[in-house]
Amino acid sequence: MANLLIEIGNTALKASWSEGMTLGKTFRYQGEKEFDFILSLTEKEKPEVMAVASVRPVPADTEHRLRSECGSLIILDQNHVSVLERYSLPLHLAYDRAAAIIAGRYLFKGKSLVIMDFGTTISIDSVDGSGKYIGGNISPGCRTRFKALNRYSRRLPLVNTPDKICDLGDSLQSSIEAGVVSGIMFEIEGYINRFPGNIVVFTGGDANYFAKRMKNSIFVVCNLVLMGLALITDDYVNQTL
Repeated sequence: MANLLIEIGNTALKASWSEGMTLGKTFRYQGEKEFDFILSLTEKEKPEVMAVASVRPVPADTEHRLRSECGSLIILDQNHVSVLERYSLPLHLAYDRAAAIIAGRYLFKGKSLVIMDFGTTISIDSVDGSGKYIGGNISPGCRTRFKALNRYSRRLPLVNTPDKICDLGDSLQSSIEAGVVSGIMFEIEGYINRFPGNIVVFTGGDANYFAKRMKNSIFVVCNLVLMGLALITDDYVNQTL
């Protein structure tokens, strides 16, 4: 039997079947019926282990229903913190960040890392060469910044993430586009300069967008969080054999 990995983020759900550390097809869902979507994935096949990492607490009735859909259920949310303790990570970390750190330590064992996750928020996490978590920061993500400018200013329009930007805007729209994207690029470069010699890993929905604008050598691992969940699930299976 395969395992089912679920990542419930701020704006979307990502899921993948896995065999050990091997990920299968990735599914994405954006809507209000997240748990109905999960149940649709288990209609034809029941997973041996289902791992659900959520930025929001999983309701008790939903947890009970999910347990009936799999052999074993791993819940990773603010009400289930034992996994963080097992991997020597601080309890304030959201599980998407924690899973990314666990995967990063596995992929780049013995290396100092800076992991940058580009989504609704931008999280920057640092890990030293021994695998110890040093700390991390959070700032608004690209689309969040565009929405904030529109919401909190009466005359600034809501714009989409542009394919190309200029150094300095020559219109209201291009000024917003260049200001937000360039600001994030300066932010990224500042962190890279702060941690010279560290391996830099980009992940999240906007990882490729910013990676192609980088002059520095970086790694892009778009499914880093799901890989971390696969590791957590595989460790769980091995411990229960």
